[in-house]
Amino acid sequence: MSADLRSFFGRPIIIGGGIAGLMTALQLSPEPVLLLSRSLLGADNSSTWAQGGLAASFGEDDDPAMHLADTLAAGDGLCDRDVASRILQAAPKAIEGLAGFGVPFDRTPKGSLSLGLEAAHSRRRIVHAHGDGTGREIMRALIAAVRSTPSIVVVEGVEARRLAVRENAIRGVWASCSIGPFFFGSRRVVLATGGIGGLFLDTTNPWGSCGQGLALAARAGAVLADLEFIQFHPTALDGPERPMALVSEAVRGEGAALIDETGQAFLQSVPGAELAPRDVLARAVWNHLADGHHVFLDARQRPGPAFARHFPTIASACRGAGINPARDLIPIRPAQHYHMGGVAVDSFGRTSVEGLWACGEVASTGLHGANRLASNSLTEAIVCARWVAESVAGTPARRTRPAFANVYPPPAPIPVRVFLSRALGIVRDGEGLKAAARALLPLAESKDGVSDPAAVGLMIAVAALLREESRGAHYRTDFPHHATAARRSEITLEAALAAARELGHSPSSEGAK
Repeated sequence: MSADLRSFFGRPIIIGGGIAGLMTALQLSPEPVLLLSRSLLGADNSSTWAQGGLAASFGEDDDPAMHLADTLAAGDGLCDRDVASRILQAAPKAIEGLAGFGVPFDRTPKGSLSLGLEAAHSRRRIVHAHGDGTGREIMRALIAAVRSTPSIVVVEGVEARRLAVRENAIRGVWASCSIGPFFFGSRRVVLATGGIGGLFLDTTNPWGSCGQGLALAARAGAVLADLEFIQFHPTALDGPERPMALVSEAVRGEGAALIDETGQAFLQSVPGAELAPRDVLARAVWNHLADGHHVFLDARQRPGPAFARHFPTIASACRGAGINPARDLIPIRPAQHYHMGGVAVDSFGRTSVEGLWACGEVASTGLHGANRLASNSLTEAIVCARWVAESVAGTPARRTRPAFANVYPPPAPIPVRVFLSRALGIVRDGEGLKAAARALLPLAESKDGVSDPAAVGLMIAVAALLREESRGAHYRTDFPHHATAARRSEITLEAALAAARELGHSPSSEGAK
């Protein structure tokens, strides 16, 4: 095995087997690439679970400028306009490229792409594959393409535990699998393992998505951005199952309504009602639940009998809960869904650490701002994968020496879930954030499996504490209004640890002991 590993030294390493990782590997072809996936490709990742589609301006009544305007409005002042414009202009061609890999996008009888409507979009511009099975169908096509590409070596069942860094430059990846630890030497590494849902009690993400990519970057000394912005989807299927099944807002785009147990449509005062931006709608649903109500999605009339045909994945989840959406109300509640923050990157996906790139949900490009516009995330992943690959390919390969593999325990996020769910949910306040930071500090400084999830949670808590305003998905009851100036946030693990230690010595904390 060690001889085989030595033969891979110097290849670009991609960490993550979702859409961002697979697309980056394919775009790098024919350059030899090593792709590490902690599970079998297509299993236990958010990409496969993605019900929403890809947003792009294909319609005759649409253009990239309109798509940009909707993105900026949803982002609540924090989008990077230039980055967003560049990504959205490239989106239609990138989606056509996916069709070339065999993704069976839904089409009209005339053969054109069938375009759906989702929240905060002013036009129908959402491209789907097999209704609500878009992520699954994209993954199926990309996995087949990767497995048939000789230059891509896929190593499954291997989890990256640390990045080897010397003088702020990447030297390789320490990883672990069932038969032991290994070191993969490389000066070019791409992080494509995103998602933090496993750090929350209520989530639509796989339990295994515990912010590993953020932890890898943070331990390597990278700068992270906008960590406080966490999107809660307003309509997750309310029941005992965890993770929770998502009820895509495409259902609302087809006319389904939100009502409470009295039958009241309680969103009359919310601009946009069912199709308001996700942060606005999630807070409205959360507040109605907090007032003692139950909330349901009523799809009995629209889409009605066509529900199972348009949304087979959601219909299956509902059947498992004893619900027929064409006849019954669907109980819903908000759940953690997407992380707008991530590793700070430039327009080519380069991080603050030399030789380290990030792509997909793990990256913070500036597209999403304070609140992601629906279905922009898959679009971002496929567009940025090409630019990341071009940057990696344009960086000369240099030799790196083998190193002994350090053993780091696998992530154990269970203790962290309670702290983050309590303090970093839809509604936040300063005292709760301080309490979470103090509780997470000793866990982040420990040497066991809880250390990395706690470090990620700590950075999010400190970033949220430092943002003394409410903007997008970040809402604080003690600072309910916008600050005068909009600003993106940046943080490192070292700075977060120092801030938490300072909180531990503050007069208020001494009095609480």
